[in-house]
Amino acid sequence: MNKNPNLPDLIFDESISFRDRYREVFEYQVLKNPVYRKFAAVFGLNEVSNPDIHNIPLLPVRAFKKAKLLGDGLNPEIVFKSSGTSKMQRSTHYLADAGIYRKAIRKEFYRHFPRDEFSILSYTPGYSDNPDSSLIWMMNDLIANDPSGQSRFLPLNKKVTQKQVNPIVQKGNKILLFGAAFGLLDLADRKSIALPDGSVVVETGGMKTYRREISRQDLRNKLSDRFQVPVDSIYSEYGMCELLSQFYTDGTEWFGSPHWAHVTIRHADNPSLECRPGEEGKIGVIDLANLYSCPFILTDDKGIMDHQGRFKVLGRWNKNDLRGCNFLIDRD
Repeated sequence: MNKNPNLPDLIFDESISFRDRYREVFEYQVLKNPVYRKFAAVFGLNEVSNPDIHNIPLLPVRAFKKAKLLGDGLNPEIVFKSSGTSKMQRSTHYLADAGIYRKAIRKEFYRHFPRDEFSILSYTPGYSDNPDSSLIWMMNDLIANDPSGQSRFLPLNKKVTQKQVNPIVQKGNKILLFGAAFGLLDLADRKSIALPDGSVVVETGGMKTYRREISRQDLRNKLSDRFQVPVDSIYSEYGMCELLSQFYTDGTEWFGSPHWAHVTIRHADNPSLECRPGEEGKIGVIDLANLYSCPFILTDDKGIMDHQGRFKVLGRWNKNDLRGCNFLIDRD
C-alpha cells in the first residue's frame, strides 16, 4: 500500500510548523492522488513544487460527488456518505486509515470538552437514518471512550428526563448535550428538563426537522432559555462528510481551527484570492487529517473571517443546494 507511515504522526505533531506539515502532505497528494495531481497540474504545480500556503489549489468539495478521492494503491477501511435521498448525488469519503479520523475527533473534542469532565447525551434525528454517517461514527467513538460509561444516544422523539441526567451527575460529570440544531429545539419543545449547572449544549447546525429560517444567535438564545444554560455555554460544531476534522466555537458564533487545519475565505469568482477580514466569500479548508483523500478543499459554504483568524459560517453559498437546510449549515 502506498501509505507514508510517518505522515499520520507528522500531521498531529504541533512541534513541527504547519508550513512543514502541509508541504509534506501536498507532496504526497501530488505524487499519490491522481485526481488532485491532475487538478494541481492546471495551476502548474507538481511533486517538486514548494507552494506557499496561499497558493495551494483548493479542490471544489463537489469533487467528492464525482470522483474517488484516494491515494494510489490504498483500500478504504471505512466509507462515509453524506445525507440525502436515494435520488440525490451524495458525497463519498473513502478513509484509508480510520485511526487518523479517531485521533482528529478526540484531540479537538477533548481540547474543548475534557474527557474526564463531560458525559455526552447525543440526539441525532435524521443522521440515525444514514448508516454511512461520519457524525454517527464520531458519536459512537466518543460515547465508547467515556471512562464513566454514562455517555449515550438519547431515544428519538422523547424528552430529556431527570432519570437520564442523574447517573451522570452522581458520577461527578457534567452534561454535554450534542445534536443537530433543530433537533435540539424539538427536544426542548418536548418539555425536557432544565440541564444542571455546568452543562453545555453543542449544536451541529443541521436542520433536519424544520424548514424555517433562524439566525445562529437566535438559535443560541432559544437553546439557552429552554435548557436553562448560559448562552456562552451554547457551542457550535462545523463539520461535514468531506472533512475529517471538526471546528468548534468558543461560546460565541466564531469558529477556531485545530492546529492541523487552516481556514481561509476565498473569492467566489476567483478562489485563488483570499478575502479580507469581514468580507464574505467561500470557506476554504486545509485539513491535514484528510491526508489520504484530499486535504485541500473549497467548500460551498459562505463565511467571513475576523482579524484574529476565526471564521463565521453564514450558510450555503448556492441557495439552490441546501440539502434540507435553508439557513444554518447542514452537517452530513
